[in-house]
Amino acid sequence: MTAIKLFAYDTPNARKVSVALEEMELDYTVQIVDITKDEQFHPEFLAISPNNKIPAITDPDGPDARPIHIFESGAILIYLAEKSQRFLPADPRRRIQTIEWLMFQMGGFGPMPGQVHHFLGLESVEDQRYGLQRFSRETRRLYGVMDRRLAQVPYFAEEISIADFAILGWAWRHPRHQIDLAEFPHVRDWYQRMMAREATQRGFAVSLK
Repeated sequence: MTAIKLFAYDTPNARKVSVALEEMELDYTVQIVDITKDEQFHPEFLAISPNNKIPAITDPDGPDARPIHIFESGAILIYLAEKSQRFLPADPRRRIQTIEWLMFQMGGFGPMPGQVHHFLGLESVEDQRYGLQRFSRETRRLYGVMDRRLAQVPYFAEEISIADFAILGWAWRHPRHQIDLAEFPHVRDWYQRMMAREATQRGFAVSLK
């Protein structure tokens, strides 16, 4: 089987995919796309990722044994889970739970803390104030949603799944979100369980810049 190529940089969305690839035991190589140098706008990358965003993958052994390019981290995770037949349950109830929590991450627990990252990077306190107040409040609310869920189940879809990999990619940046996980003990315990996994550790250890 030919290795999957991961186009990435050291961001939460890219870490979701490197962790998933390690957990699924799929062969892959990494091609750095340095977003600090605008390499995501190069024409050759545009042919792979029409939205000029990392991560993206190329699988030489795609459907019908033909190569395929995939962009958007959520779509990549679903594709890899179906390819490996791991971390996306066949049971319809568990499967929809996994997809629900994956969409929760894609639509909320990613865009909101991402805005926190943006406003923290501004030099002007005046420019920071409103954005940080708004997006920090929403980010904290999302941690609360996760904490309530994890008070009931060990993983977001009851068993470990691609939803956990997706959320972990952003929970990894909790210090940057100005979140103390001690305030969300169920998230903290889940985070520690996830980060203790050897394959997850390998996914975070992969050089992406």
